[in-house]
Amino acid sequence: MTMIVFLFVLQIIFTGWTLERTRDAAEAPVRSVCRAARDRDPVDCERKMSATPLRTWSILVSRGLDRWLVALLALLPAASLAAVSVPNTPPGRVLGAWLDAFNSADRAREESFIKTYASWMDLENAMRWRAETGGYDLLAIYTNDQTHVLFRVKARANAAEEIGTMQVNATEPLVVTELGTFHIPAGAKFEAVTLDSAARARVIDHVAGAFDSYYVYPEIGKKMSAALRMRKTSREYRSIHDGRAFARKLTEDLRAVSQDKHVEVRFSYVVQPAQLTTTNPEEESRRLAAVNCGFVKAEHLQPNIGYVKFDMFADPEICAPTAGAAMTFLADSDALILDLRDNNGGRAGMVEIIASYLFAERTHLDDVFRRAENTTQQSWTLSDVPGKKFIGKPVFVLTSKRTFSAAEDLSYVLTNLKRATLVGETTGGGAHPVELKRIDDHFSVTVPTGRSISPITNTDWEGTGVEPDVKVAAAEALDVALKLAAQEISKHAPSRALP
Repeated sequence: MTMIVFLFVLQIIFTGWTLERTRDAAEAPVRSVCRAARDRDPVDCERKMSATPLRTWSILVSRGLDRWLVALLALLPAASLAAVSVPNTPPGRVLGAWLDAFNSADRAREESFIKTYASWMDLENAMRWRAETGGYDLLAIYTNDQTHVLFRVKARANAAEEIGTMQVNATEPLVVTELGTFHIPAGAKFEAVTLDSAARARVIDHVAGAFDSYYVYPEIGKKMSAALRMRKTSREYRSIHDGRAFARKLTEDLRAVSQDKHVEVRFSYVVQPAQLTTTNPEEESRRLAAVNCGFVKAEHLQPNIGYVKFDMFADPEICAPTAGAAMTFLADSDALILDLRDNNGGRAGMVEIIASYLFAERTHLDDVFRRAENTTQQSWTLSDVPGKKFIGKPVFVLTSKRTFSAAEDLSYVLTNLKRATLVGETTGGGAHPVELKRIDDHFSVTVPTGRSISPITNTDWEGTGVEPDVKVAAAEALDVALKLAAQEISKHAPSRALP
């Protein structure tokens, strides 16, 4: 656009057109264009552009030419706000194809993109995503190579800005292996980190040191740290510059040695607080309240079967009342189904609370050994809980391969104590309590520092998972449990007198 204006001015000079500036010409107002800074700091940038003063043209300039030039100059601010172009790289081209399909709101186009590039994506979820955001405008490209692109977009529905990442494979045909966006918390600082050899080496040394010092089994911890240092020496990580990709590769390499699914190296584009475990109680309460503390559904099914589905074991300091309300609501049912098929775990304290509603007497659940303190702590049901307990009636627990950690703990406890029948699939196999350790502003690591010990089996479910009593596909588990519950209810129903 600037070149067009320049050529036009040259044309004016060449033809001998003249301009006379009016002494009292009005000054056009200064317009400013403010955009959120590209590094997502909580600071706005402002760019001021002085408008050309209003002019009167000599008789040699036609009124039509006057209007054309004024209109042309008016386009300059708009041109400066033009959409960012997608890069001409493999992930860039796929990003462009996704934005075109996503923004079209056309189901057939979205389905075509999924079939072509991302068969793992769910069409219904993709359409809901589109409906929630109204589509995206591309604002910035931060990093871009042959397999990964990091970008910023603005949702058209609410103008909320999000950071997005897309990863594709390195060979044809191109396949999307990762696609997602996330909000930047208010007041947080976003940094598009690019790793060099020194940064990678520093992260490796800190991660290796953490597992060497804190992992629950010292010998395995030393093997993990040695494996990372060996890979660093052989320069296996030299081509990785993206933080998320680096964290993912380190996690894979550590798990290959330990077979521990709780082991994880994490990366955040948002600068992490100095104390990772410190949370704002009010913010945490609002966050958990927004998802009902993970409790998705509590209802009565025929014939008088209580059903509760919860997908996390939330902080008991905040969510104990919600758990108590759900359990009390179902206490008068003749059978109870706990649906943990989509529960990935959480706080051990919530395991104690849920279990406390299922036992009449105080009951020993399990023990936890901690390496750092070299101590073993016992876990028991609570003596008293608010509301009404569910005592002396059958309990069924639904499990899947996604059932993990604290959800496995409750399943393992209840089956060992003969308090519940497990229906579904073998669970994920993660029994080690973890600690989250900060490495730097962007990297952290979850280190399993303890292990569970059942007072009945003297072991845990690490690596093996919890085996269900009735093995069925997770999708069929509820129907099977309902039939089993109905059978148990009919066994204990009072016999009817014959007429």
